[in-house]
Amino acid sequence: MATRAEGGTGDEILINITPRETRVAVVENGVLQEILIERAGKRGLVGNIYKGRVCRVLPGMEAAFVDIGLERAAFLHVSDIRPEIAPDNGEGGDRAAPAITDLVREGQELVVQVIKDPIGTKGARLTTHVTLPSRFLVFLADSGVAGVSVKIDGERERQRLKDLVNAFRAEFGGGYIVRTAAEGAENWALRADMQFLQRLWTSIQERIRETGGIAALYEDLPLVLRVLRDFIGDSVEKVRIDSRETCQRMLEFADKFVPEMVARLEHYPGERPIFELYGIEDEIQRALGKKVLLKSGGYLIVDQTEAMATIDVNTGAYVGHRNLEETIFKTNLEAAAAIARQLRLRNLGGIIILDFIDMISEEHRQAVLKALEKHLEKDRAKSHISQVSPLGLVEMTRKRTRESLEQILCEPCPLCDGRGSIKTAETVCYEIFRELLRETRQYSPRQFMVLAAPEVVDAMLDQESTSVAQLEAFIGIPVKFQAEALYTREQYDVVLM
Repeated sequence: MATRAEGGTGDEILINITPRETRVAVVENGVLQEILIERAGKRGLVGNIYKGRVCRVLPGMEAAFVDIGLERAAFLHVSDIRPEIAPDNGEGGDRAAPAITDLVREGQELVVQVIKDPIGTKGARLTTHVTLPSRFLVFLADSGVAGVSVKIDGERERQRLKDLVNAFRAEFGGGYIVRTAAEGAENWALRADMQFLQRLWTSIQERIRETGGIAALYEDLPLVLRVLRDFIGDSVEKVRIDSRETCQRMLEFADKFVPEMVARLEHYPGERPIFELYGIEDEIQRALGKKVLLKSGGYLIVDQTEAMATIDVNTGAYVGHRNLEETIFKTNLEAAAAIARQLRLRNLGGIIILDFIDMISEEHRQAVLKALEKHLEKDRAKSHISQVSPLGLVEMTRKRTRESLEQILCEPCPLCDGRGSIKTAETVCYEIFRELLRETRQYSPRQFMVLAAPEVVDAMLDQESTSVAQLEAFIGIPVKFQAEALYTREQYDVVLM
């Protein structure tokens, strides 16, 4: 686990800058909880606003594809469309739940915002409900409501913030949601935030009027500045940046928008890489593996597929000190904390199936679920946890807005094409036998030359030598083998001579 290089109990944010990549590590109580990566050639799109053109309407899916200038068309569901943008065609205007064909048509231009990055083979997810976040507020372009984050507990503080926002809205207009960071914020700070958001929205509206065709209207802040806007709170003790230039840029931003953070920003000048000093590099490598060891001796197996992620809990070497049920309960409780951390660290989203070790006691089951919910409280991504199913599984969902750590850092294995396994040399040998028989029926060669990986050729000339001799006798054609060091195990060629 990541360890603190020096004393202190607060949370820390470590920022590693290289010319083409920015990495941010969120360390809570000395333990790495979250890693964010932004590369110059592949910046995240969430929050960006575009003028796009509808290129296809799919009534069966109640959705449309919109060209916003990306490699793949983006996806817009009917639930993410404001009814008032519907073209004036004299039809469908009074429907309680308009169909996609009532709201958009092919070739129509729309102002849309990205709410989910392209992931795998899927395009970006869009909405026409534009929102703009600042330090304390989220501006709702098409609403007139004032809401307060549910994470702000005190009823008196919630009412104070709501009253303030409503009072300022009379001057500025628009709808707003008060963010968690606004708890205890002074009146002038909220007003300044609202004024900034109004100016930003006015400038975007000007671009909308002036821009023709498909174009980017607004790009969200780069990762290093989003950190100051979205992550910073009273619990953050230090933000350490290993680039003097980036640190200065963050200081200027903080001085203008987050003045209380100026004293906490610190340039790290050390010769030893900051991620290495804190053990972050090792944690990233471990987060790409399937097995997660628990302190008790148990372990998790994490599997990520396109459809869902699964996490299996095992007791491993942990045998406990009392009885089997107590051993299982203690392992599951430890696993609940580890699972919550792995979800954030690996940024797993969508459908997630948790296979805790079967528990007989209903009290134990509920205790494990409550522990999981508690450990997920600090997670910025929304999640929903179901009860334990009849099969003993916990089904949950976690909001996915960007690619997982594995999807950012890795690609499908070229040897197995992402299957996670490759054919044995014996299997490839038998495939070659079938290919030789097929070629014999179609052609009349004097001789065959088989080019294959060295281990496959070795198997042919050793374990399968008898089979090769029998095949040659059956087809009446000699077969020669040539090892190709650059061939993968499953790759081979049959050459007719």
